[in-house]
Order: sequence, then C-alpha cells, then structure tokens
Amino acid sequence: MLRNFTIALLLSAAVIHASAAAISVKDDAQHTITLTQPARRIISLAPHATELLFAAGAGDDIIAVSDYSNFPEAAKKLPSVGNVFALDTERLMAFKPDLVVIWGTGNARALANKLRGQHITVFESEPRNFEMVATSIERLSILAGTETIGKSTASGFRTRLEDLRKTYRQPDASNPIRVFYQVWNKPLMTLNDEHMISAAIRLCGGSNVFGKLKELSPTITTEALLASNPDVIVTGGENTDALNEWRQFKALTAVKQNRLIAIPADLLNRAGPRILDGTEALCKQLAVARGK
Repeated sequence: MLRNFTIALLLSAAVIHASAAAISVKDDAQHTITLTQPARRIISLAPHATELLFAAGAGDDIIAVSDYSNFPEAAKKLPSVGNVFALDTERLMAFKPDLVVIWGTGNARALANKLRGQHITVFESEPRNFEMVATSIERLSILAGTETIGKSTASGFRTRLEDLRKTYRQPDASNPIRVFYQVWNKPLMTLNDEHMISAAIRLCGGSNVFGKLKELSPTITTEALLASNPDVIVTGGENTDALNEWRQFKALTAVKQNRLIAIPADLLNRAGPRILDGTEALCKQLAVARGK
C-alpha cells in the first residue's frame, strides 16, 4: 500500500509540474494557445507578425517568414514559405514549426484552421488598435519565453503612444479634420473605423469619412468620395502619384488646399511596433493641414 501511495504522489507531482510548465495565452481570435514549453521553431505568415515577433525578443527562434517580411534587417535573411494566398504548405511542414503566427482575417482564417487540422499550433494576429499591438508583443514573448524583453518593449510602446496623444490632442474634439484613406484606386478601396489606420487618424485629431461602413475594407464609388468632400486625402506610399487622379476635381477641399498626403505604407499598413512611426508622420501632416 505504501508503494502505491508513493507512486500516486509521484504521478500527482508530475501532473502539477507539467501544468505549471505549460504556457498559455489568447490570440486575437480569442483562441487559447497552449505550449508545453517556449516555442523554438516559429514561422511568421505576415510581415506585421514578423515585426511583432522580433520586437518580442523572439527573432532568434524564427525559422521562416512570409513574403515581404523585410523588417528588421535580419528578417530579410530568413527563408520564405510564400504568403497566406500562395503558401507552400509542404515547405512549411518540412520546417516542423512549433508555432505559426498568421494574419487572422479573410482567407487566412481558413488557412489557420487547415494548419490546426495538421496539428500545428497557430496564433492568429490581427491588432485593431494600439493596445492590441502592445499586448501582442507581450503575448508572443510569453509563447517564446522572452517575457522580460516583451514587457520592456510593450512598456516603451505605451509610453511613446501616450506622448503622441499628449502632443497631438486637439482642444476641440468636436471638430475633427475629415480624412479619406485610400487603400487602392482601382477598385477604389478604403477602411472603416475598426481598422488600425482609423485609430491612428483619431489619435491625430481626425475622423475617417467612411469609418461607419460595415466592411473592414469597403469598395466605394468616386461619387461617394466626392460627396464626402474630405479635408485631407491620405494613402500609403512613398509619393502621392496614386492620388493624382483627384486633382481634376477642383471643388474637392483636399485638392483646393493641396492636402494630398502619402505616408510610407509599411509604417501605417502594418499593425506592428512601427505603427507609431506612421502615426507620428500622419499627425505631423494633419497638423500642417490645420495650419499649425
């Protein structure tokens, strides 16, 4: 009997130890992600996720990335497995990842479910606001066992965010500058208020003229844009060439005031740590548009 009791104690201790060693967080789709030990073979299937992982201190554990993962510099040296729309699944499986971080929207969600069906642990990443960027860094650092780095980076992110809010807070919030964000011109596409870019616009004292539309990335008509008559038109890019077609509409306030703005796309379109660089650049441009 004593022997059986001893065995039971040992088994109980083993269960407690295994439970204590387990790592668990929720991803942006509210799935509970559990690992028995820190991830050491991580694949990123989105450029913003690559940036988040490096910021979380997990750069040394990334074994492959998606196309266009070009920041930081070290990401360029990692092999690519394609992207969520053209993924080399066999190549991904051959890497034997213990964690795959994927863009959690649209077709990517179906891919995430497919990978789970092949017993691969998947973290869906889709930050919709600044705090979600900060918590993404923290959660990924927990999964990678780099929590100290993750907490420090997230704290620095929040501090800089608050500094930006103080700097660009508008005394009259009831009169925001009206902004149209152009994602693409043919077809003409924009974003609604659920998108990260709209959070940046709001921080800068602006409002998204199409923010109330239901779709995250709605297609609109030229007539709808003309009727909205924004004060500023913004796009992601190195120059405003994609906005030149609007110059023919001389009655548009944004055209009359020459308020056609381009912000480097990677800074605004990626929901990673550099979103604050893009937000600051946008805030400076909107401040100029206000005449301040």
